[in-house]
Amino acid sequence: MTTITTTKCGAWILDDTYKKVQSGYWFYSAAGDPGELWAWGNNIWGQLGDNTITCRSSPVQIPGTTWNGIAGGSTHSLARKSDGTLWAWGINQYGSLGDNTTILRSSPVQVPGTQWNDIAGGNHSLARKSDGTLWSWGYNFSGNLGDNTTISKSSPVQIPGTQWNDIASGSSHSLARKSDGTLWAWGANQYIGYGRLGDNTTTCRSSPVQVPGTQWNDIATGFFHSLARKSDGTLWAWGNNSSGQLGDNTTTYRSSPVQVPGTQWNDIAGGEHSLARKSDGTLWAWGRNYYGQVGDNTRTERSFPVQIPGTQWNDIGGGRDYSLARKSDGTLWSWGYNPWGQLGDNTKTYRSSPVQIPGTSWNDIASGGAQHSLARKA
Repeated sequence: MTTITTTKCGAWILDDTYKKVQSGYWFYSAAGDPGELWAWGNNIWGQLGDNTITCRSSPVQIPGTTWNGIAGGSTHSLARKSDGTLWAWGINQYGSLGDNTTILRSSPVQVPGTQWNDIAGGNHSLARKSDGTLWSWGYNFSGNLGDNTTISKSSPVQIPGTQWNDIASGSSHSLARKSDGTLWAWGANQYIGYGRLGDNTTTCRSSPVQVPGTQWNDIATGFFHSLARKSDGTLWAWGNNSSGQLGDNTTTYRSSPVQVPGTQWNDIAGGEHSLARKSDGTLWAWGRNYYGQVGDNTRTERSFPVQIPGTQWNDIGGGRDYSLARKSDGTLWSWGYNPWGQLGDNTKTYRSSPVQIPGTSWNDIASGGAQHSLARKA
């Protein structure tokens, strides 16, 4: 069993043998082996799920077992059990927990329904069932829920369409891929992140619109931009590009997909920067770098991919201003913004190159937001 130590709202630390990691915003997670679930970081809205509002600088175990897929919203968390039930906790102002209330929860509460599969969280929540139907709830001011309204919902509502596959959630927009390889988006499409839906407009959409192109594979959302990989290994991006986060060597905003240089792209992740792993195990990043989140030992913004030191990179995750990545040897690394200690190195020091998080046997990771993280043990 991991030894847990706690400080005041500050550093977040990971220790041993965690199976799944999830930090904060707009990431979806598919199923893996069931096990224990742990959380750390900012907890003032109960988003760690340990029945307190005490911030934690190292992992605290969330009650329950057989946890499977996990996702972190902006200030709430989602997790699925191996029996297909879905649970949520944290802030609930707009119904993001899906329990038909707006009551803050500091421990897991069950979301109605069964056979839940992939899950994602931002300012709202998304989840896919094993029958290919897609559901959403929570904040909906920009049409984030995709139900053709702008009314927030405190329990799941079904998004039109069938055969939904991968899902991803930005702060106020959503992406979902169908089993035929088509890609769809909805939600916010204006202001600082205009064009993030990729439909060649800056019009907000309250129901899914198709992104041009075919053979889409992996998808990811940044804070105000979107990323998607095709089955041929090419990588594409659109939306906010003020810091070069689209990787096309410009700072021009794009309202339809533009190709990122390079081939053999594999995993992708986004915050206010972008991360992508190649099939050879190298790791690359670009975009906003004020806090060192690109990981190239500078704080210079990059409008094209630059390689992060190291080899054998595996899973990756992009918080809003920090990054996580796992190597094939099971070690876990982080860099970037660290005022809450979200890099897990028991400090609040910003890092512009990867630092190792204590522990070994790390497995899958997934990330998004800025202030809290989740990890699963096998």
